[in-house]
Amino acid sequence: MDHPNAMITSPSGSTPAEAHAFLGAHPEIEAFDIVLTDANGVGRGKIVRRHELKSIFEGGRHMPISILGLDITGEDVHETGLIWTTGDGDLRAWPIPGTLVPLYGTSPPRGQLLMAMYMLDGRPMSSDPRLALARQVEILAAKGLYPAGAFELEFFLLANERDADGKVQPARAVLDGRVSGKTEVYSVDHLHGMEPLFSDIYAAAKAQGIPAETVISEYAPGQYELTLNYRKDVMRAADDLVMLKRLVRAQARRHGVTACFMAKPIEKYAGSGMHFHVSLQDKAGRNVFAEAGGESWSLPLLQGLGGLIQTMAESMLVFAPHANSWRRFVSQSYAPVAPTWGVNN
Repeated sequence: MDHPNAMITSPSGSTPAEAHAFLGAHPEIEAFDIVLTDANGVGRGKIVRRHELKSIFEGGRHMPISILGLDITGEDVHETGLIWTTGDGDLRAWPIPGTLVPLYGTSPPRGQLLMAMYMLDGRPMSSDPRLALARQVEILAAKGLYPAGAFELEFFLLANERDADGKVQPARAVLDGRVSGKTEVYSVDHLHGMEPLFSDIYAAAKAQGIPAETVISEYAPGQYELTLNYRKDVMRAADDLVMLKRLVRAQARRHGVTACFMAKPIEKYAGSGMHFHVSLQDKAGRNVFAEAGGESWSLPLLQGLGGLIQTMAESMLVFAPHANSWRRFVSQSYAPVAPTWGVNN
């Protein structure tokens, strides 16, 4: 049994020095959200007090294994066998280095720390989504290949009140309360109606070191797209995405609206997706997916595309894991309905 005050080497690579430096730089912060990302991309965890942070970096934090087996609503999935068959034992969550950040606009001031789940002996928990990605990165690294990329995130800003039929509806502009009832794709004037919210989103991203970039009005009332800058470290790109979703939700709430990343929240409008721009670099930093010249394409690119097309059917379990996900896949609705690829397609 671990001694309650013993310091254990972190399998995630985190060190107490990070906590010490952060606390010294932010004496105003009183509490922290410690957040695990479940299989649905939902952040689950706890709010801890300032004095608890050091012990989390020294010995991790026990968390129930069932956190990684919940459905999208937060209910136990009985078919996993967790809870009723095997019980709900604790594993140990460890800090993800570089994700200890201040939260923008909270009162009293609060911080945030992303966590990953490990077995009690330090082995990675196979069902932790971030560690599943890390395994694939390690496999590529063993071959001298390193994935890089950037995400684009589509989402709706919805009113907190339902319409006359009890359905969700686009939010009014936070600037002047104007109602948007039609598609205004790429409209800068439409963006201006949400300018106070987007300004706070950018400020929150800056406070957390997240490279949030362009925002556009998308192809539905209340729908927007926000892009992240390219990262050479795909793990960091994924962390950026998790943190961006959390801060968009938080800032939307501060402005009296709801940020929704559901695939198809409003049936009559276009759905939301997430674009991932990916490249694969070798040890010399060359993009092995780059065009070979003329009309020819590199073999790794063709193999990668072939693999994606070949495995598309089973990959939909990850890409579209919920009933609502499938409402988006309708012909002529700006959603992909066939495994195809083309230049600048």
